Amino acid sequence: MRIAILSSIAWRTPPRKYGPWEQVASNIAEGLIERGLEVTLFATGDSITKGELASVCEHPYAEDPSIDPKVAECLHISNLMEQANNFDIIHNNFDFMPLSYSRLIKTPILTTIHGFSSPQIIPVYKKYNSTSHYVSISNSDRNPELKYMATIYNGINLNEFKFNSEPENYLLFFGRIHPEKGTYESIQIAKRSKRKLIISGLIQDQEYFDNKVKPFINNDDIVYVGNSGPNERLKLLGGAYALIHLIKFEEPFGLSVVEAMACGTPVIAFNRGAMPELILDGKTGFLVKNIKEALSAVRNIKMINRKSCSEWASSKFSRQKMIEGYLYVYKQILSSRNGKGKLL
Repeated sequence: MRIAILSSIAWRTPPRKYGPWEQVASNIAEGLIERGLEVTLFATGDSITKGELASVCEHPYAEDPSIDPKVAECLHISNLMEQANNFDIIHNNFDFMPLSYSRLIKTPILTTIHGFSSPQIIPVYKKYNSTSHYVSISNSDRNPELKYMATIYNGINLNEFKFNSEPENYLLFFGRIHPEKGTYESIQIAKRSKRKLIISGLIQDQEYFDNKVKPFINNDDIVYVGNSGPNERLKLLGGAYALIHLIKFEEPFGLSVVEAMACGTPVIAFNRGAMPELILDGKTGFLVKNIKEALSAVRNIKMINRKSCSEWASSKFSRQKMIEGYLYVYKQILSSRNGKGKLL
């Protein structure tokens, strides 16, 4: 089976630091290669894979201001589509734009929908509902107007995460710094619980950072360590007393939540989006509704068995489990080339 994995080119695949779509695309590509499949990764030229790498954009456009993102994306997508006949399946991890090619080529396209950036993009998915194939990354992120072949949770390479049974006392915020991710709320939790908070993440909203986050940073109890890479990520996630994840939107997944639990670190999250699918309330963390409940959860973290967090993440969110899900869907698609495949 010859598989083309289409990744984003905003960041390298896998990303040096931030880049959840690129990270998932890498995990899929490398997991398939481990299973002996012939995989070509379409990504930036500096990307890393054990398979074949195809690229028309040497560097990520988010790291090179001289690159026009739309021009780069157009060349990137068309580079794959012009080679479509070389593959049995095109696995799209690059949002809705590649769908516009789906009726112009014979190779079936499977799109993993990594969330909806806006309701305005849904008409594109609806247009290709009957001729394309969709996978959701959580049941909570399914749109009732679309047809899905399966829900397949994002999987992580468990070899990259080490269990830590003896954490430090700090709380951790790990994610992009934006109002919808709840950085400010995490600071309030730390202040009111009298615990140190380490903040790690890409500053996505500079005004929000300047007004709501930066004034509290003192390198004492509120510390900002920048946008962390894989080595720093492992140390921060594994060493944390708890990950604070007070999202203010219906988050479709949450890689940092799964990665933290893989290290044994429990998660305190607002009960929104995919959080009830990722966290076992009272066993791998706490699902809370407000700041008051979050403060109570911090006091109760000592009740959580860190080994249970690690075992849960390993059983539900491994790269191997994710790959099994995709292989099943690939076989469904290829066994019904003239139809839409079986809907689950």
